[in-house]
Amino acid sequence: MQRRIILAAALVIAAAGTIAQAQDKWPSKPITYIVPFGAGGTTDVLARLVTLKAGPALGTTFVIENKPGAGGSTGSDLTAKAAPDGYTIQGGTISSHAINISLYPKLPYDPVKNFQPITLIGSMPNVLVVRADSPYKSMQDVIAAVKSKPGSINYASSGNGTSQHLSGVFFEQLTAGKMVHVPYKSSAESLNAILSGQGADVIFENLAPALPHIKAGKLRALGVTSEKRSSSLPDVPAIAEALPGFAIVSWQGIFAPAGVPQPIVDRLAAEMIKAINDPETKSKLVGQGIEPSGMSPAEFSAFQKAEIDKWARVIKAGNIKVD
Repeated sequence: MQRRIILAAALVIAAAGTIAQAQDKWPSKPITYIVPFGAGGTTDVLARLVTLKAGPALGTTFVIENKPGAGGSTGSDLTAKAAPDGYTIQGGTISSHAINISLYPKLPYDPVKNFQPITLIGSMPNVLVVRADSPYKSMQDVIAAVKSKPGSINYASSGNGTSQHLSGVFFEQLTAGKMVHVPYKSSAESLNAILSGQGADVIFENLAPALPHIKAGKLRALGVTSEKRSSSLPDVPAIAEALPGFAIVSWQGIFAPAGVPQPIVDRLAAEMIKAINDPETKSKLVGQGIEPSGMSPAEFSAFQKAEIDKWARVIKAGNIKVD
């Protein structure tokens, strides 16, 4: 019996030593960064931007894998079920990690229990845009249309449950009007729908991917979803100026599966936060209409939980469900 106890103790010590050694050598191979949306969208752009700096600092490379579907839920589920060894992380958003838990009755993951928050990259408003040749010239034009001709306007989004989708829902609630929601799998697809004039009349898009098209004159910005005007588009009114009480800000963060060893979480967070605060990276973020953040894992965790509670109230009030 005593020999068995000694042997068991030796095995435990050996296993602990192996784990500690693995942590010390982390990362010893490329890290997979799952983007739960299509290529070209905000989450994809930010993943490539922050890993450009974080990769060399960690002495490794990041492999970006786009896994779109179900408002970010498909890719998030893959991350939730990945090994908690620090070699799989993901870009998480207001939809995948705050909204979806109240929107989807059978979400395959828990956005809190199944994930380890790393850091908040930043936040940004959405912007209501139309094609440059659209008959809608102002917020008042759109409001009048959804009130007088319910269902006459199609609005695109990058998926059910995204901030783009709920911006439209909230807009309907405050105007007492009705639009037709047309969900796509990414910002790139939904933007193409409105740029091509096929499938969408308006879109509440993240400011980052919409901004180049606005500056190029292909899209006309009618209003931003933040409470106040954006410094990136100072001449564009806040939707709240026409609809008091309207305020939605999208956010983007980085998550790992729950159970990643704390030393790895700390190092990963430290390098990601450095990357976000790097002057060159920060300038690019601001240039895309994003307010850089860089919260610690603990701060991000508290922020996420508050967002989940907030959107649970909004979704319940609107009686919104997605199968």
